[in-house]
Amino acid sequence: MAIPFFLFSIFYLFMINTMTNSLCIQKEIPEERRSKVFRTINVLITILLTSSYFRIFLT
Repeated sequence: MAIPFFLFSIFYLFMINTMTNSLCIQKEIPEERRSKVFRTINVLITILLTSSYFRIFLT
C-alpha cells in the first residue's frame, strides 16, 4: 500500500511544481525570487505528504 502512496506523492509534487511555474510566469515573478517560491512550496508540500503518510499508515 505504501508504493501507490509514493507514486501519488511524486505525481502530486510534479503537478504542484507545474502549477507553481505557471503562477510565476503569470504573475511575472523575477528569477531571483522564483527559487524561494519553489523552495517554500516544495517544503510545505513535503511536510503535508509526510504527515499524511504517517496519519494513514501509522495510526
